[in-house]
Amino acid sequence: MISKAHLRFVHVSPVKVGQAIDLIRGRDVETSLTILTQVPKGPMAMIKKLLNSAISNAKQKGFTEDQLVVSKILADKGPVWKRYRAAGFGRASRILKRTTHLTIELDLKAK
Repeated sequence: MISKAHLRFVHVSPVKVGQAIDLIRGRDVETSLTILTQVPKGPMAMIKKLLNSAISNAKQKGFTEDQLVVSKILADKGPVWKRYRAAGFGRASRILKRTTHLTIELDLKAK
């Protein structure tokens, strides 16, 4: 692992983020940035911002973008906000507002 970046308490479901991160897992950084700008999914902007942060962390250590690959990217469950909405017959139905913790790790390309 060359560099790591975290993004916590993102207000998107981990399932939706998981669909997005599967597109870039294991790819080099340049290809990942291209995918993140071209695919129209909701959490792509947050993932791109996180990837740029990890790239910046790697540059601080003296590495360049063309040397790096996304070795590990995770979307873990965060805390769930529980809200209620009025339902019929005097009942209340629960609304779960899910959050996500994102982690990305960059490593050197295999030669």
